[in-house]
Parts: sequence; C-alpha cells; structure tokens
Amino acid sequence: MEIILSIAIGVMTTCGVWLLLRPRTYQVIIGLSMLSYAVNLFIFGVGGVKTNVPPLLGDDVATSTLADPVPQALVLTAIVIGFATTALFLVVLLASRGLTGTDHVDGRGDRK
Repeated sequence: MEIILSIAIGVMTTCGVWLLLRPRTYQVIIGLSMLSYAVNLFIFGVGGVKTNVPPLLGDDVATSTLADPVPQALVLTAIVIGFATTALFLVVLLASRGLTGTDHVDGRGDRK
C-alpha cells in the first residue's frame, strides 16, 4: 500500500510542477492545487497506512496499532485552506483577465 501511495504522490508532484511551468494562469492555479494535494497525501502517509485495524481504542487493541489522528487533522485543515486560496486565485485570475485581456502569467499575449 505504501508503494502505491508513494507513486501517487510522485505523479501528482510531477504533474503539479509541470503545470506550474506553463504560461497560462489557470494552468498555474491547477498546478498549485495538485502540489497542495500531493503534500496532503504525504502528510497523511506520514501518519502511517494501517489496514484491518479498528479506528477506536478498545480493550483488546494496542495503542501502537492505531492510526495517528494529528496528520489527519492537519490534512483536513489544509484541504479547507487550499479550497479557500484556490477560490481566491480564481477570482484574481478573472479580474486580471478582465483588466489585461489575456491570461498569460507575464501579461503578454501569444508570441508568434
């Protein structure tokens, strides 16, 4: 399970960096979101990937087999903050496109 999570984090990071290097602002915003999701998966994976283990502490369950709730709380907070910043970036993108008439990162039109 850890290898699948590692591959997913690597693919999402690669795609996010590639999109960050694109010339259009929408692609940059999507790249930032992809990087944010990759970091969230990384933090979630740091807590340990446990399968077939009850999430609640019982009489016959050792505390070392339980998942750590702190990374889960951090990821939940990061998802909410990431959603808010993505919405803010999209509003700024629309305002910038309305003012400049282009959606390129540097403000210039298509180079021919």
